[in-house]
Amino acid sequence: MTEKAARPGVPRRTRADAQRNVEALLKAARTVFDTSGVNAPAKEITDLAGVGVGTLYRHFPLRSDLVKAVVESGIDACAAAGPQLSAVHEPGEALAEWLRQYTEFLGTKRGLAPALHSGDPAYEALPGHFLEKLGPVLTQLLDAAAAAGEVRDDVSTHDLLYAIANLCMPVPGQGPEYNQRMVALLIDGLRAPRQGGSSDSSSTDDGR
Repeated sequence: MTEKAARPGVPRRTRADAQRNVEALLKAARTVFDTSGVNAPAKEITDLAGVGVGTLYRHFPLRSDLVKAVVESGIDACAAAGPQLSAVHEPGEALAEWLRQYTEFLGTKRGLAPALHSGDPAYEALPGHFLEKLGPVLTQLLDAAAAAGEVRDDVSTHDLLYAIANLCMPVPGQGPEYNQRMVALLIDGLRAPRQGGSSDSSSTDDGR
């Protein structure tokens, strides 16, 4: 009886262990791809993840499977951040913080560029996954900030997604910090003009 009762728990423990291994591999792969490139040896990834090479190939038989999973996990994490930020920040700051996280996500894709631009059909679904996950989240953040009068109301989700993607393109002689600074300027420009600015100036002039 005891033995039978224990059996249902075994698959659950196995699945939990497998999920931890996948998460460790994805985290390690993001780091290794960023530092050593997308063609880095598998052992470099597994050593950092603390698992065996066999575990890597069991979950990700092809390198393209791993690259795709790394990108999708980054997209999913970025999407999940939207509601979390909205719960703890005012609409304008939630939007600004999400755009900063989106910028960081795009920065992590630098090491993946050779693979993503290789024409491998394994990556064909990624643009659709990108828009499906991030589009609605950014729309909600942007609409809430615009309704609160904290950002301009003439900027679309499409504008922001692709403007920041363009600002995150590698610039010769510059690192990711440069791209982050350019995005910070875009975020500043996105903020709604302060109401009454011209009238404040005129009242000061009248008082002289």
